[in-house]
Amino acid sequence: MTESRLLRWMRPWVFPALLIGAFEWYARRAAALGSDALAPPSAAAKAFVGAALDGSLWQATGFTLGTAALGLLLGAVFGIALGLVLGLSHRAAQLGSLSIEVLRPVPSVALIPLAMLTFGFGVRMELAIVAFATFWPLLVLVQSAVQQIEPRLLEVSRVLGLSARERAFKIVLPAIVPRLFVALRLGVAVALVVAVTVEIAANPNGMGYAMMIAQQSFDPALMLAWLGWIGVVGFAVNAGMVALQRAVARRMGVQP
Repeated sequence: MTESRLLRWMRPWVFPALLIGAFEWYARRAAALGSDALAPPSAAAKAFVGAALDGSLWQATGFTLGTAALGLLLGAVFGIALGLVLGLSHRAAQLGSLSIEVLRPVPSVALIPLAMLTFGFGVRMELAIVAFATFWPLLVLVQSAVQQIEPRLLEVSRVLGLSARERAFKIVLPAIVPRLFVALRLGVAVALVVAVTVEIAANPNGMGYAMMIAQQSFDPALMLAWLGWIGVVGFAVNAGMVALQRAVARRMGVQP
């Protein structure tokens, strides 16, 4: 690796390193003054290693990612399907506009009491809330993407006598691949955020619950370790989605 390439690789890490260094200094200074509310990043790193070695890190991470993925899958299937319908049919869009605008602003966490009554504690409750939260952005973005398709493409599909299913898979979906992946990346972020939020508020499983247990146990180092790990997981998942977007776009001959 040449010196210029090394500098380009290191440049994005300068600001995070400065932030970590500043937080380390501040936490140590606060501890010297008698405060135990904050833990320095070095202590959080030790707590992270301990959680990784005893297996609790991987168990909680697997639960949160699995639940977020399943909830996103449910939300994506229904959101993309309905978005295609509303995008292709002006009449359907008019009929559904009022219901969408009434239900879409409802905060997903506001459904926690209802979901607890319906599904109880556990996976099903979290799945329902994550699916609800991811359904709306996917629906709106897919509908908007379909409505922006070049009208002549749809006219050609009608001239060729393509069925609605053939039109969706051969014309519409390839045309909206870049915007579809933008919607999916947003859905992934929403799914992870909502999953962790539900675990903090009501579900005794996953990374959010582990962070709450650390806070209630007055273990700020472990709590900070979980907070940092959640950020790392989110970054890794987004990077994976970007790589998948590029691979699919290349395979379909579409510029991402």
